[in-house]
Amino acid sequence: MKKSLLILCVIWLPMTALAAGGDTAGLRSMTPALQDKASLQNGMQLFVNYCMGCHSLQYQRFSRAAEDLDIPRGLVEDHLILAEEQAFNDQMQIAMDAQQSGTWFGKAPPDLTLVTRLRSSDWLYSYLLSFYRDAEQPTGVNNSVFPAVAMPNVLEPLQGVQQRVCHDGDCQLELVEQGRLSPDAFERAMFDLTNFLVYVGEPSRLKAQALAPKVLIFLAVFALLAYFLKREYWRDIH
Repeated sequence: MKKSLLILCVIWLPMTALAAGGDTAGLRSMTPALQDKASLQNGMQLFVNYCMGCHSLQYQRFSRAAEDLDIPRGLVEDHLILAEEQAFNDQMQIAMDAQQSGTWFGKAPPDLTLVTRLRSSDWLYSYLLSFYRDAEQPTGVNNSVFPAVAMPNVLEPLQGVQQRVCHDGDCQLELVEQGRLSPDAFERAMFDLTNFLVYVGEPSRLKAQALAPKVLIFLAVFALLAYFLKREYWRDIH
């Protein structure tokens, strides 16, 4: 019996590693800041303007994001809902046909609602920072986190142009042409974008974190009352 359990564990562990997004060696650390509303708001703006042309968030509604992130409805309708046929309470879908996009890119761009839960926030953050020019690729770019990536680097106007430079087997990405943002500002922008997608993967976490201190206070008060009640009940017995 013990031998069978050991075999199952050996088989199961690599599967869980793959499910979590594969090898995480060399990824840059990113700790989500879900209480930072300014970061989440900027992340939503970046997603709508740079990602939503190809990627949907089919399990998220504009209205839910507006409520959770304290974005006024008018601001969402004027600046974040870009398709005329979409309304405030609609899901964050895209008009691109999946079959056509599969023909154009070789594979239809995936929905990103759960991307940080499938991969991890570290993986996504590192991926967004790791595009570089590669003339051998159909799109003219590659990615050191996701080699032979089919996605074009839509963020290049913000970041600029990176090249992969190798010395004695050690390869690094070097910025050879700066974009509209400085390197620090671009990293902060990618943090905000990743932060927003972490929120999208589990929107209820914001309310859960806000509710947690109240629950802990209630439990502490209840435990205190229960203790004094127990003392009162057991006073006559002792």
